[in-house]
Amino acid sequence: MGTVSERENTNTFGISIPPRGFAILALVGPAFVWCAEYIGSGEVILSTRNGAVFGTSVAWAIVIGIFLKYWIGMSGARYTVCTGEGMIDMFDRVPGPSHWVVWIVLIAQLLGAVISIGSLASAAGVFVNALIPISPYFGGWAVTIFALLVVWSGIFEHLKLVMTICVALIVLGVIYVAITVFPGFTALIRGFFPQMPTVPAWAIETGHFTTNPWREVLPLLGWAAGGFASQVWYTYWVLGAGYGAAAGRRQGQPADLQKLASLDRGAAEKIKGWCRVVYTDATIAMIIGTFVTLSFLVAGAGVLGPRRLAPEGEQVALTLSTLFSSRWGEIGGVLFLLSGAAALISTQIGQLAGWPRLLADACRICIPGFKKITWKTQFRIFLVFFFLSNMIIVFTLGLRPVVLVKFAALLDGLLLTPLQAVWVMIGLYVIMPRLLSEEARLVLRPHWIFAAGLLLAFLVFGYFCIFQIPYAL
Repeated sequence: MGTVSERENTNTFGISIPPRGFAILALVGPAFVWCAEYIGSGEVILSTRNGAVFGTSVAWAIVIGIFLKYWIGMSGARYTVCTGEGMIDMFDRVPGPSHWVVWIVLIAQLLGAVISIGSLASAAGVFVNALIPISPYFGGWAVTIFALLVVWSGIFEHLKLVMTICVALIVLGVIYVAITVFPGFTALIRGFFPQMPTVPAWAIETGHFTTNPWREVLPLLGWAAGGFASQVWYTYWVLGAGYGAAAGRRQGQPADLQKLASLDRGAAEKIKGWCRVVYTDATIAMIIGTFVTLSFLVAGAGVLGPRRLAPEGEQVALTLSTLFSSRWGEIGGVLFLLSGAAALISTQIGQLAGWPRLLADACRICIPGFKKITWKTQFRIFLVFFFLSNMIIVFTLGLRPVVLVKFAALLDGLLLTPLQAVWVMIGLYVIMPRLLSEEARLVLRPHWIFAAGLLLAFLVFGYFCIFQIPYAL
């Protein structure tokens, strides 16, 4: 038998006693994985580009995008903590025809994944081309092969430190630049109020912009805090962390219905404590993401805007490197290129680790025969698929990374997001109560604030999808 202290740390349902107070911070983890995955092309390219053209007048798009997706990601993670299953399995429980939601996700996300991963490979290839004298096509292919080998072999843990340092360098450098060119709190706060700026004449004269500002702002809004897939992956990272009912669970496992139906009040109270850990974790991710993305916007406004430079085409990397070279000369420019390439490669590795999981989950549910394939084989099937699609995209559109990034932001960041908000709300308020025992249901009943946040996300993103995307296209 275990000691008294050991028995106090768990209960009959295997749920650990949650931390309290500042001890919660010691267990925060999924937030940093979430941030590391979505701080990539959206911040390095889209935020800086918008800052160069519009200044800080579009700060509202960043704040709104991240804040509303925060409610989707946190609510999905709360469901995972309470039930022990990820977001895709939750979608499969939405009332209606068999697997209808998962089929929509599978089809839309397969296309979104191809474009998103390909856009990162193209952008990273341009950065590699700016560093060493090879074709951006070969640079994109080299990045693809490297990222695939890392994910295939599982050696990412050994590279994580180097990647983290490089990403930290570009983030810290951009924050420093943003501070030195900071326009003042009045100008920044003014940008928090929704407004649609005019595209300046110099940008239109480059031939890469139209008079329609939505073509630039919508992709920024779409990839702030990542897209649809990022919110799904967050539930995977929470599963991996083992919060609450997720303890001992893994991605690809539906909830243990028998266990949930027998949860007593004591176990539910412990799960509720783990929900508070998720709230802290998700809030930290929101704060970090907002601060970093706004820093890229301010840096672009202060450095590239006055020079009338907007990242575009195969010169995107060299244009962006001006952020550092304007402060630290040629060495600073090279440092930005190195750090930027590392950030994009790191994000691609994260996406290659996440999208096969999401798609394997969807195929497991929609295609019965897919379950017979081992999980590792399922994962590697999608890796090979993305390797081939990357090679094609880099070869055909490798010199247009900004166009690809913007298109990917619309596909993954906006089109399904309003539906995701509704499906998660159904999961919290309709599906979850049916899975829990009566005692647990009363304890784990979600606060109305989650419904308010999800409903707001549905209305705002729905408005952009219905009224602004067609206009922008």
